[in-house]
Amino acid sequence: MTEDKRKRMDWARLMASERFGQEESAAEQPGRTDYQRDYDRLIFSAPFRRLQNKTQVFPLPGQIFVHNRLTHTLEVSCVGRSLGNAIGRAVKVEEPELPFDFSDVGTVVSAACLAHDMGNPPFGHAGERAIHAYFTEGAGTRWRESLEAEGGRWTDFVHYDGNANGLRLLTHTFCGRRPGGYGLTYATIGSFIKYPYTSAKECGTGKFGCFASEEETLHRVARKLGLPALSEEGERPEYARHPLVYLVEAADDICYQIMDLEDAYKLKILSQEECTELLYPFLTDPEREEAGRVIRRLSDDNEQIAYLRGKVVNRLTLSAIDTFLAHREEILSGTFHGSLIGAMEERQREAYREAREVAFDRIYYASEVLDIELAGFRIFSSLLDNLIEAQRHPERAYSKLWFNRIPSQYDMSSPTLYGKIQSALDYISGMTDVYALDLYRKFTGMSLPAI
Repeated sequence: MTEDKRKRMDWARLMASERFGQEESAAEQPGRTDYQRDYDRLIFSAPFRRLQNKTQVFPLPGQIFVHNRLTHTLEVSCVGRSLGNAIGRAVKVEEPELPFDFSDVGTVVSAACLAHDMGNPPFGHAGERAIHAYFTEGAGTRWRESLEAEGGRWTDFVHYDGNANGLRLLTHTFCGRRPGGYGLTYATIGSFIKYPYTSAKECGTGKFGCFASEEETLHRVARKLGLPALSEEGERPEYARHPLVYLVEAADDICYQIMDLEDAYKLKILSQEECTELLYPFLTDPEREEAGRVIRRLSDDNEQIAYLRGKVVNRLTLSAIDTFLAHREEILSGTFHGSLIGAMEERQREAYREAREVAFDRIYYASEVLDIELAGFRIFSSLLDNLIEAQRHPERAYSKLWFNRIPSQYDMSSPTLYGKIQSALDYISGMTDVYALDLYRKFTGMSLPAI
């Protein structure tokens, strides 16, 4: 669809409070809005708790505490709430008759931020790459011909993405569970979908937000929220992003990039001087002067870095708000391209680029990080092989042992190869780093349960 034919999205529809899969049974509760209930459901969920034992970048902490997925997610949610509240105020000034409070926007964004990494497999992005490798160059290549012959979408697995798995986790009715997954509001689900298209439309980026199994879910959410279609009729679905996705994305970008620098400093990968030199360029001249005055009064090196990090996060948050408001009409019409970080003023874009380059050169290829990735390749290959073969030959004794080990919510009786692979990935992606490693050791005979 051409850009000039797209209609401006309607905030009343974008903030739809009906619950996915539970439209008929949803009821308000005294003391909590529907959006607050979303937030609470995610906080109390098992997948959210498991984030405490999932890698962010560095291995899970020993003596020096660095971020794991849980602490990262909580920080992203805090920044997201600030972004959402600010945009909510601006929206309510322009359209005071809208049937929601400005703080509801902050709650929706913070809830979507809580969910943004829940679909990621163990070992962080290294886990995603291990899955890709299994299907593109590992033992999993042998499944391609059979899967495509039955009509399955091979790209769902060779480009396996935690965002698509997150949508499945939030909305799929697993065995014995309530309809609609977590029954979140359409507003929160829409704000979560970072890539509103399938793997068939991944456009060479390797990123997508919807497996074949959730295509109808994507359609339902888009129709309810009034997201403009970017694909023509008969093509694989692609929709414009929900405007609040840009805030969730910005909160994530701000937190991981800046916090990775602080973690690298704590682990002595970066010196204090190197970390400071990377953080200062984000600030305006008055902010630099203020930061210098405060830091000169601090004798603790860690506190100096923590203070400067806080100033940078605040600056980027304010800049993200300004950038969103400057581009609000493009965002609401679905014609805005790129990210809020990428549309900031040149000084901050350049500082972000420099920090990102150092992160790739010095942090993401540190030996501790590479060790995680190497382990992930071996663990994922072994677990996937075992689980897929067990489903293909359920009569075998070894398969029966596997099935007795797997929680009943995962369907291990799918008649299709696509379904068998997806069930295996459902189970594995829900594991923590520690559990995946422990299971691998036990089933390979490297360790045995204590007697």
